[in-house]
Amino acid sequence: MSATIENSTAPLHIVLGAGPAGTTLAAELVRRGHPVRLVDRKGEGPALQGVQRYAADVSTTEGARDAVAGAAVVYHCVNVGYHLQVEVMPRIQEAVLGAVTASGARLVVLDTLYPYGETGGAVMTEDSPWRATSRKGRMRAELDEKYLAAHQEGRARVALGRSADFVGPGVLNSTLGGAVFPGALTGGEVLGLGDIDLPHSYTNIGDVAAGLATLGEQPDAGGRVWHLPTAPAVSTREIHSMIEKRVGKPLNVVVLAEARPFGPFDEQFMAEYAEMFYQHTEPQIMDSSAFETAFDATPVPLDETIETTLAWYGKLLASQ
Repeated sequence: MSATIENSTAPLHIVLGAGPAGTTLAAELVRRGHPVRLVDRKGEGPALQGVQRYAADVSTTEGARDAVAGAAVVYHCVNVGYHLQVEVMPRIQEAVLGAVTASGARLVVLDTLYPYGETGGAVMTEDSPWRATSRKGRMRAELDEKYLAAHQEGRARVALGRSADFVGPGVLNSTLGGAVFPGALTGGEVLGLGDIDLPHSYTNIGDVAAGLATLGEQPDAGGRVWHLPTAPAVSTREIHSMIEKRVGKPLNVVVLAEARPFGPFDEQFMAEYAEMFYQHTEPQIMDSSAFETAFDATPVPLDETIETTLAWYGKLLASQ
C-alpha cells in the first residue's frame, strides 16, 4: 500500500470503479481530507495525488472482500459494458453487498434514473413510483430493492445516490459527451437524440462526486434514495445554443429519431440502448431539491459546466 494510506489513522474511503465518476469521486474525497483507495480490475492509470490504486475483481466474493478490507465507507461506482449490465451488475451487487455486510463498512451506491421507467414527462423525485419496463430498468430496480432491504433488515448500511446523464470533464460515453463536444470544437457532427426541444436533466460529474462524498460523510443518510445535485433541466437544443455561443459557430447537429450507431456509440451499444430511447422522446426532469435542502448543496450551473467541459475537451483534442 502507499504511504499515504499506511500512515494515516483517518477512516479509509474506498471507491470501487475507476471510470469518470469513480475517479472524480476519489479526487473529491482526497480534497475533503480522506485517505482513498481506488479499485478496478487492473489497478492502473495516471497517478492521482493522495489516492492508492488497487487491483481487484469485485464481481467475485473474494475480490470484493479484498477490495473493501479496512474501509469505513465504500462507494460502488462500478459499471460494465452496456450489453453486459443485466447479466453482470447483479453479480457485482451480490459480491459487494456481501463484502460490506461482512466488514461493517457503510456503502454508498451510484445509481441511475432507470428504475422510474417512462414517466410521461412527470418530474422525477425520490417519491416517484418505480415503473420500469425495460430490461435494464427492471434490473436496476431489483438491485435497489435489495440494497434498501439489506439496510432495513440491519444487514448493511446503504445509501443510494441517483444521477441523471453525466456531463463534464472526463465524461466520454454520455449523450452529452464524446458525441457532442469534439464535433462542436472541430466543426464535425454533433449528436442529438429524439426530440431535442424537450427538457432533459444532465448532472455535472463534479456534482456526482460531491454528492456521493457527502452521503459517505453522513452516517444518517442511509436507507433511502437521494437525487444527487442536478441543475434545472433545459432542452438539449438550448444546451447546443450555449455551446454555440462559446465556440463561436453554429453546430452541425445530427438528430437521430431512433437508436442507431453514431460516433463513439457502436451498433452493439445502440442495439442495447434502444429500449432506453424513451428518455429522449419524453421530458426527463430530475428534481434534486431534497438533497440540496438536506445538505445545503447547490449544483453547478449549466453554463459553468459547459465552459469547463469545452475546456477539457479542447485540451484532449490538442493532445491527440
